[in-house]
Amino acid sequence: MQAPQNSVDPSEIAKFEAMAAEWWDPSGKFKPLHMLNPCRLDYITTQIAGEFDRDLTAQAPFRGLRILDIGCGGGLLAEPMARLGAGVVGADAAERNIPVARVHAAQSGLEIDYRHTTAETLADAGEQFDVVLNMEVVEHVSDPLAYLTACRTLLKPGGLHICSTINRNAKSYMVAIVGAEVVMRWLPKGTHDWSKFITPEELYDLLSQAGLTPVDRKGFVFNPVTWSWSLSARDLSVNYVTASLKPA
Repeated sequence: MQAPQNSVDPSEIAKFEAMAAEWWDPSGKFKPLHMLNPCRLDYITTQIAGEFDRDLTAQAPFRGLRILDIGCGGGLLAEPMARLGAGVVGADAAERNIPVARVHAAQSGLEIDYRHTTAETLADAGEQFDVVLNMEVVEHVSDPLAYLTACRTLLKPGGLHICSTINRNAKSYMVAIVGAEVVMRWLPKGTHDWSKFITPEELYDLLSQAGLTPVDRKGFVFNPVTWSWSLSARDLSVNYVTASLKPA
């Protein structure tokens, strides 16, 4: 029997569109990420522009750069990178995130290569990128060193690796677990395992062991009065981000 020319089930697409709308709802369950995203993007774009000598006021300043967003979720970082002109691959180990991200990218008129895969699989395939975005992922993996080594393998010589995570101390337990999961209910209980949080010194050591050269780190600081996030050169007590380079 000849297969139908179009096997798309509109009801299934509608489900994904509904989920995509939730991912991108700034007042929905992903509100914390939407609140943090401008701060993350400020750091990411500044680091990329500085490393690759790009003018952020120019049209499509990241044109010609290939960027990998590991743990891309619904595409909250991948889409801005694409709008800035980069060729973007969004990868996520959670299979259900990929159709959601694809639907929203299509709705936004963006071409992004979303894949249900891992850093290790991409590295084994010989993929190479100018920039690897590794945001809020390393605290969830079973072997951080192996994972970061795969991220280094994925970079071209001289490539930029941006990695954010959560510090491990009493304050981070109260803020990231008790505050975010229990009091504010921003995240489901059990989202984070405090014992897997990584201090800035530990992350710098892991990055170095993985063959990367750390060059910068900043804190993401939440202000409960203004209800907003900002970058800090001194306060890395809870959320923080690092930049490192693969030797040329």
